[in-house]
Amino acid sequence: MRRVILMAALMMSGAAVAADVNAFPVHTTADLVRACTVAPDDPLHSNAMGLCQGVLIGAYGYYDSTVAVEDRFVCSPVPTPKAAEVMNGFVAWAKSHSQYTNDDAIDTLFRFLSQTYPCAK
Repeated sequence: MRRVILMAALMMSGAAVAADVNAFPVHTTADLVRACTVAPDDPLHSNAMGLCQGVLIGAYGYYDSTVAVEDRFVCSPVPTPKAAEVMNGFVAWAKSHSQYTNDDAIDTLFRFLSQTYPCAK
């Protein structure tokens, strides 16, 4: 299931598709944080940002389209935050929750999202 989410994310991001998958493997939280924090002067910065944002947008898009509204634990606020805002928030959160460094990237992303954007019950 996680591989399907990752593939959907990659397909939704044109820049991510252009990225060398060997340069930015995304399996663990550390992998995703590394892709999301490539320095602006790095030649692969654009590809890394496309990959990072593609994973974030794709994973949430897949969740949004497959989970019934009444079963959701993550709800996007209104107005919807910009991808860069979510990316920066995720990176900061992941760095402050180092116990998840080696966990699956998508699992950790949804831990962050559920704490940051919980659904009102």
